[in-house]
Amino acid sequence: MKTALRLNRRSRRIFFSRVTWQRRLWFIGGAVVVGLASVAFALAANAANAIFHRALVAGAWIPFVVAPAGFALARWCTVAWVQGSQGSGIPQAIAALALGEAQRRRLLSLRVAFGKMGLTVLGLVSGASIGREGPSVQVGASIMYALSRSRAFPLEGMQRGLILAGGAAGVAAAFNAPLAGIVFAIEEMARSFEQRTISIVVTAVIIAGVVSLALQGNYVYFGRSGATLALPAGALAIAACGVVGGLMGGLFSRTLLMIGSGRARWLARPQREHPVLVAAACGLAIAIVGWLCDGHTFGTGYEETRALLDGTVDSATFGIGKLAATLISYLSGIPGGIFAPSLAVGAGFGHNLAAFFPNQPADALLLLGMASYFAGVVQAPLTAFVIVLEMTQNGELALPLMAATLIAHAVSRTVCPRPLYKALAKGFKADH
Repeated sequence: MKTALRLNRRSRRIFFSRVTWQRRLWFIGGAVVVGLASVAFALAANAANAIFHRALVAGAWIPFVVAPAGFALARWCTVAWVQGSQGSGIPQAIAALALGEAQRRRLLSLRVAFGKMGLTVLGLVSGASIGREGPSVQVGASIMYALSRSRAFPLEGMQRGLILAGGAAGVAAAFNAPLAGIVFAIEEMARSFEQRTISIVVTAVIIAGVVSLALQGNYVYFGRSGATLALPAGALAIAACGVVGGLMGGLFSRTLLMIGSGRARWLARPQREHPVLVAAACGLAIAIVGWLCDGHTFGTGYEETRALLDGTVDSATFGIGKLAATLISYLSGIPGGIFAPSLAVGAGFGHNLAAFFPNQPADALLLLGMASYFAGVVQAPLTAFVIVLEMTQNGELALPLMAATLIAHAVSRTVCPRPLYKALAKGFKADH
């Protein structure tokens, strides 16, 4: 009885403590800022994507000028001013969880956050096949890390928890998918949690999600889908999507890791000695791929994916063309993520597979292709399943989506044994 009373008094002291409330208010403020930053980033990225596509109407020659120049400028800024901002941003956030204070500052800072957003927008206005969702993780983690360095959060464990929460909140606000943010944090950014850390992540995700919802409304990323797939009649289609998505996603990841590790010597030396020229060459290659694919491979791929789902576009080359454009954009070394482009690639492959299953709904196969390829790339099947489910609000496809992502994950592991983000994070740890 006495022990219970002492614990009760201690709990009341902690609850009403000025320090405790100071930390809570700082944390809530930080989560709100992450939400605001994600919304601003989304609006800027959408505007940049729209500007490029409007310019494309003026002439097919536009990308051959804009893309090399924009890629070169973005890469030069990355090397000269914002080192550590290249690529997705998710590996940097994962690496920062394991690094010391001095090393973390090079990967997570407000300077990196602003640079990441600005240079990703520059890449989109130049036609790069990149997304803002992965960079939102590094932006969110950077904002919360800056918060953690205040006197209110002096402990190492608190810093790691806030970095994790910031990354998860970035995903949630970027996709307007709070459950996906939580699952992503658990499945991808960390493998073990204390109960206290889970509550921090959930709270940050909810706050950032509320901010996004208040400013952008209750939108669904790819629109509500009523696609269905009957079982067991659709089992073969589900298996095909899982195998193809896992195989292609695994090959994509394996290629990125091979080049990122320096094993591709024909590219490693030019990237190291002439990064701006390599970026310009990648910009030219992006223009060529876009020209061959009738302009469908530029940008995030969001509009093209919506058009495939609506049945207003029929492109047999979109999937493979978008994969090539995304790979080239990543190799250029400019900031930009692979979340949205990967979903677009998967939709393209799902569209191709629909031709082999004429008795099955084509829109259902597109969604299965999206989830399967994404699961194959990141090897995080639960995240892939939840993201596509939340982005389309289609509970009817829950079981087929789950089955396809699990198949894709198993197939991808045979092609690329190392998870992409975890392996890339090791490179950032070694560099710092």
